[in-house]
Amino acid sequence: MSIKPNTVVSLTYELHTTNEEGQQVFVEKADKENALVFLYGTGMMLPKFEEHLSGLNVGDEYSFELSAADGYGEIDPGAFADLPKDMFKDVELPAVGDVIPLQDNQGNHFRAGVTAVHEDVVAVDLNHPMAGKNLIFAGEILSVREATQEELSHGHAHGADGHSGH
Repeated sequence: MSIKPNTVVSLTYELHTTNEEGQQVFVEKADKENALVFLYGTGMMLPKFEEHLSGLNVGDEYSFELSAADGYGEIDPGAFADLPKDMFKDVELPAVGDVIPLQDNQGNHFRAGVTAVHEDVVAVDLNHPMAGKNLIFAGEILSVREATQEELSHGHAHGADGHSGH
């Protein structure tokens, strides 16, 4: 069976980006013992990631690069903010490089990277950590099966075999 909408895909991958010198930098991987399992075609994965997998079969190997625009987007220069230091009076003051949890006025949760700590403010980057980076994927398709009706109604896979539900 080939990968198409409403199939459950199990795959391995290695993800790399490139640094300023153009060298590949390892980010993360999913191996056979800890495979990525997802319901294809439901918007859970990056659209261009899925596009590159379309039509592949069990045992097929793949390798492709997504541009930043097709991944997590370009860096938005407007997505930087200065938070008042007194926001952190009840918790330890974050340091440069920390990733902190935040919540907006509508109750949406997100994370921000601390870029600087000044006298009165903590400067944060609200861009996705992978924004502005090309994503280089390589891996192998481990299994492809039709999604169950329960998976389709829930909008996500219940494991490679369909029985790892919740």
